[in-house]
Amino acid sequence: MTELLTRDSQRGRLTLTAVTLGSGIAILDGSVVNVALRTIGTELDASLQQLQWVINGYMLALASLVLVGGALGDRLGRRRVYLWGMGWFLVASVLCAVAQTPGQLVATRVLQGIGAALLTPGGLAIIQSVFAREDRAAAIGTWAGLSGISAAIGPFVGGWLVDNGGWRWIFGINVPLCLAVIAMTLWATPESRDTEATGRGFDVLGGGLTVLSLGALTYALTASSTMSLGLLVLVSVVAILAAVGFVVVESRARTPLVQLALFRDRVFSAANAMTLVVYGALGVVFFILVLQLQVSAGWSALSAGLTGLPTTIALMFLSSRASQLSERIGPRIPMALGPLVCAVGVLLLLPAGRGATWWTVLPGLVVFSLGLALLVSPLTSTVLAAAPDRYAGVASGVNNAVARAGSLLAVAALPALVGLSGDDYLDPTAMTSGFRAAMVICAGLLAVGGVVSWFGLARTSGRVLEDAL
Repeated sequence: MTELLTRDSQRGRLTLTAVTLGSGIAILDGSVVNVALRTIGTELDASLQQLQWVINGYMLALASLVLVGGALGDRLGRRRVYLWGMGWFLVASVLCAVAQTPGQLVATRVLQGIGAALLTPGGLAIIQSVFAREDRAAAIGTWAGLSGISAAIGPFVGGWLVDNGGWRWIFGINVPLCLAVIAMTLWATPESRDTEATGRGFDVLGGGLTVLSLGALTYALTASSTMSLGLLVLVSVVAILAAVGFVVVESRARTPLVQLALFRDRVFSAANAMTLVVYGALGVVFFILVLQLQVSAGWSALSAGLTGLPTTIALMFLSSRASQLSERIGPRIPMALGPLVCAVGVLLLLPAGRGATWWTVLPGLVVFSLGLALLVSPLTSTVLAAAPDRYAGVASGVNNAVARAGSLLAVAALPALVGLSGDDYLDPTAMTSGFRAAMVICAGLLAVGGVVSWFGLARTSGRVLEDAL
């Protein structure tokens, strides 16, 4: 039986620090690169499509393999797989830092995403399985808040590093952080696993179909403006068939990668549907805003990165309160209101363009940040509370996969949809036009997320019946 930890014990504090910092590093690298894209594009002579793949290569590996990471943790040990992921991520970060061409950087970013896929679901699963039940909600709130801060602070950290040391340091800084996480995890974190998992059989086919479906769809969306109609149709058909095949395989597999019965719970399904559209919008906002401010408003990388500061502050001080509010009144109101507030904030960012100052963007950033703080912690707690404890890794993996897939597909699709391609990211006029169209679309996606939460969530979260699994 797994030894249960408390938040006020030394091992509990170190374990929470280790899983929060480790997950934060992986999330940070999903956003820290955004602010360096212009510099990377100039130094490596990359096109906008190649820069999209610097982002999407990482997100594709993370989104398509995070389910594998969660399932491996449940079967082989969550602590063990978490440590494997941190080690892999460390090595891949070094390779990213020494990449010499756009192709090399994309390839090493894919490797980095594989490490992130192994460690990301492990953080939440470890909290859910090794902390005493009365401490889990607060621990998850801390994890969600600091993980959200990692995503928001990414542009600031990246901007400072790009202006003072060069873009390669955004990857090099991971090395001491990964070593610290590995040391704390080895010392403080007990092992846990799904004791009812049968043997070590693994759903290789399901994992392969996930990669094929997301990879084909991402390629189709990213390269749609340059590929022939026939090839576009072919790649799209492959993506659809692989997705259908995944559902069929998972429904029949003896040890499926995803327990489809989890989706019988209305709360679990609604929360993940909301995650898809909301994180799709968030991915585009963080991707395109820092580019717009550098290209069209002439801001430095550090100044553009500082736009993440209001979000960092809001998540730091409000995430735990949002989690407690959700525990008291249920997740429906905060998870419906949060995306709507974010949508208003995004619309307030529309004037960001030539001549934009901090006073131009600050009102929108503040409103956006308040909405994000309201929804992040309740969303995480709701997804995990809707699944039995022994499926903590799978539930965390599903939600992480949905969040990353939403960001991945939105970042892949929106630039072409709003007319941005080639070297347009260096043209202030083209960039401003595309930015404003993208912001309107993102506001619409966020509003849809709020509506899904309002109608999809009960006033109190439910739990999937054990006998359904």
